[in-house]
Amino acid sequence: MTDRWLVVIDPQNIFASPDSEWGSPFFADAMVNIRSLAEAHGERVLVTRWVPTADRTTSWGDYFAAWPFADRPASDPLYDLVPDAAGLSPHPTLDLPTFGKWGADLEAIVGRGAPVVLAGVSTDCCVLSTALAGADAGARLTVATDACAGSTAENHAAALHVMGLYPPQIALRTTAEILGS
Repeated sequence: MTDRWLVVIDPQNIFASPDSEWGSPFFADAMVNIRSLAEAHGERVLVTRWVPTADRTTSWGDYFAAWPFADRPASDPLYDLVPDAAGLSPHPTLDLPTFGKWGADLEAIVGRGAPVVLAGVSTDCCVLSTALAGADAGARLTVATDACAGSTAENHAAALHVMGLYPPQIALRTTAEILGS
């Protein structure tokens, strides 16, 4: 596990709170597995945060019109990490206004071609978007299936199904399988 990284995608209040329109009912269970993975990966853990873009002239303007509860400044506590995510990583969070987190900023931290485990929320949005962009970039990804939380059980399963179509770039494994490898 010495060269493998764990990228924890968006463990934020907006996706964890049952009061949030985007809150996942599976977040707490996924967080237990995320913490186990983070302990095993030590210094090689990176946490991301989704932050809203200020540019409303693009389709993001339409997006925030559809989800007005989320149209807040990036400094709003809704976008803070959940308390359980504090201390998961010794690195600063990677804050991006995109669903997918894979790109030059992330690769600069984890290294091009290094094996990466993905975990977080939501399986059917930000995890999926990150994984597919990573596959296109030639990354070696493992999605920790039980350390991800979907918007619904059906959407979680559908996203895992799609990501499962991308071997060898994307592998699907449970936390126990990852920790045992």
